[in-house]
Amino acid sequence: MLSTQKISLAKVAAKAFITPLTVRTFASSAVRNVSINLHKNSFESYNCDAPALDVEISKEELVRMYKSMVTMRRMEMASDGLYKAKLIRGFCHLCTGQEAVAVGMETALTAEDKIITAYRCHGFTYMRGGSITSILAELLGRKAGISGGKGGSMHMFTPNFFGGNGIVGAQVPLGAGIAFAQKYQGHKAATFSLYGDGASNQGQVFEAYNMAKLWELPAVFVCENNRYGMGTAASRSSANTSYFKRGDYIPGLKVNGMDVLAVHQAVAYAKEWTVSGKGPLLLEMETYRYGGHSMSDPGTTYRTREEIQHMRSNNDPITGLKQRLLEFNIITEDEMKAIDKAARVEVDQAVEEAKASGEPDLSEFWTQIYQKDAGVPSVRGREPEEMHYY
Repeated sequence: MLSTQKISLAKVAAKAFITPLTVRTFASSAVRNVSINLHKNSFESYNCDAPALDVEISKEELVRMYKSMVTMRRMEMASDGLYKAKLIRGFCHLCTGQEAVAVGMETALTAEDKIITAYRCHGFTYMRGGSITSILAELLGRKAGISGGKGGSMHMFTPNFFGGNGIVGAQVPLGAGIAFAQKYQGHKAATFSLYGDGASNQGQVFEAYNMAKLWELPAVFVCENNRYGMGTAASRSSANTSYFKRGDYIPGLKVNGMDVLAVHQAVAYAKEWTVSGKGPLLLEMETYRYGGHSMSDPGTTYRTREEIQHMRSNNDPITGLKQRLLEFNIITEDEMKAIDKAARVEVDQAVEEAKASGEPDLSEFWTQIYQKDAGVPSVRGREPEEMHYY
């Protein structure tokens, strides 16, 4: 038998993001699934049907989502501290506030699906199998880093995650190429190419749209709209801020990117759309970053502190999921505190392990440039007379 229970999340969410929902739980405690009915404003569609609002998901998966977002938030907080301590140098872009996108996406995909994104990539690296130690060590430029300490914040990869790319918008046509390979090889999988609202006006993005639709590729283009491209509001840079409609001949879907379950449902829908042969799809994730564009940006010169605090207080993805878990008795306060504490301990330990790793040897400058069997005899260094011979 099913019992129906209604709960308002007004205390923890604003209407623009996490909205009130209806949840049906099984009366028997032995059943581990919960059926959640998302608010009708969770999605807005363009030339396609919207995903179903009923989300069937296990209680264990909900707890894993919470653990992942808490750990990701703690990892980025540690990165913030390491940067301010001048242990991380160069570029560093944090995803604090945007955790629901990476977590909701990963829970709807398999290892066969591919993801490629821009430089705000730490969370995606973690969700695609990178260890916290390897991510932090990479930020520190240590040899235990996931790219051997040679890539830094913007260049992290796993076998099914293609980075981490520093050139604005350049990852989008690369993602179309990966999707082309999947179709060419007959793989029933999709490629998700992420970019920000700031990159949405790049010409190569529209070129990728055209090729993906021309060849009906299993490509999902995902615009993470966090409202600001570096220090410029979307309304000041884009004539059309309905990014999910930008594909024109490609159907689109706007998603509440601060609700991990809405993201999960939309990504599952997108994957089914593409692998069933319907061609590409465009997703717009409405989200928000709490910090600046990068660590060198205070993030308060183009928006008010009150706006940031309002988003933290009323739209936080972790707080929203936490409220659901507690209200539906999926987890207790004590268990939640234990998860939070475990995440803090895990990240603190990873910080120390990353610090303990040495810097890469200078000989590593000449490795991983070309494939070993490429037949390249030498590589030039910074100056013409600086040559390295293999």
